[in-house]
Amino acid sequence: MPRLKATSLSPLAVSASDARRLFLHAQGLFDDSKNGAAASARNVCRLIERMGFVQVDTISTVERAHHLILAARMKGYRPALLARALERDRRLFEHWTHDASIIPLKWYPHWRPRFERFRSGTWHRRQLGDEADQIVAAVQERIAREGPLSSRDFEHAGNGKKNSWWGWKPPKIALDYLWRTGVLHIVARKNFHKVYDLTERALPELAAVPTPSEEQHIDWACRTALERLGTATVREIAGFWKAIPMSKVAPWLKAAIQAGEVIHVAVESADGSPSRPGYALADLAVRLARLPDLPAGMRLLCPFDPVLRDRARTKRLFNFDFRFEGFVPVAKRVHGYYVMAILEGDRFIGKTDPKFDRAAGILKIGQTWWEPGVKPTRARMMGLRQAAENLAEWIGADGVEFRE
Repeated sequence: MPRLKATSLSPLAVSASDARRLFLHAQGLFDDSKNGAAASARNVCRLIERMGFVQVDTISTVERAHHLILAARMKGYRPALLARALERDRRLFEHWTHDASIIPLKWYPHWRPRFERFRSGTWHRRQLGDEADQIVAAVQERIAREGPLSSRDFEHAGNGKKNSWWGWKPPKIALDYLWRTGVLHIVARKNFHKVYDLTERALPELAAVPTPSEEQHIDWACRTALERLGTATVREIAGFWKAIPMSKVAPWLKAAIQAGEVIHVAVESADGSPSRPGYALADLAVRLARLPDLPAGMRLLCPFDPVLRDRARTKRLFNFDFRFEGFVPVAKRVHGYYVMAILEGDRFIGKTDPKFDRAAGILKIGQTWWEPGVKPTRARMMGLRQAAENLAEWIGADGVEFRE
């Protein structure tokens, strides 16, 4: 197929359906659950690289977000596989994107500019006060001397009162600061508590890896974002990694268009709003032609799934308004504290309210809200039940209970 030319005066029109399919495929949601990659630590790493990153979250109403995200894409996935990739194989690392995330280690050098931004900040000093440098140095020295430690290892009477920042004690703030600045590395989690060691000790091989130049860093941030978004605006490219500001994206796009590597597109909006001007890699037509058929059945996606993270983008591409209401006051919630999205093909057709009753061993499905125009036919209800039963089996529930 001939390569699209970036010099065209008019942007390439991309339908909302094609934009959705590109995005879902890039994010690993087109793989048939029966024919996808075998569940292994190596393939977990490959899946995360394909997606870019996986958000880490503590909420476990059903299961923690990172495990739900991976299980929705890989049949046979087990949390132990991710732990092995992170803690034993060390092919992944945990740090910040838009939130705490798990990221391929091959991109670690691109986090050094972020470390510097955290280092030049003053948030830890505002929390720790005049003794900030002494507290940070003492925490770092103790880990250097004793080896990997968690915040619990610093909990004793001599720590004084809790700090106002989320009620954290000073050593915990120091640990977080040292992690954010790259001095410490998360080498394990015990009962979901981070265990830190010196990065130079945990990953000595990184010392020989040069820091990318600013030009290389910008190219990486923009190119990898476009690969994983399919089509995107300047805001969406900058927001994918939260690594560079929008002001750095526009000049990169201009140069990439001139080089024939990126093209202008006009992406149709599924929500009735005008088409949105954006950008795509120049092999867009080839990638569209190679997309597999839509997968059969339904999948339940957790509130922190990457295809739901950008609420405005989700509304525009899918005509689906999804909001995590965990931090919304109870009286103002529309759907509930923890709601999962129902994906059927390339459409979000509804939301459902699950909770794992661990004492009873039952996945309880509360109310289900169908999108306008979606009829809960018998076949569709059977599909939802199958998706819920698949989820229940994976989390170890004995069965599913639907509220009538």
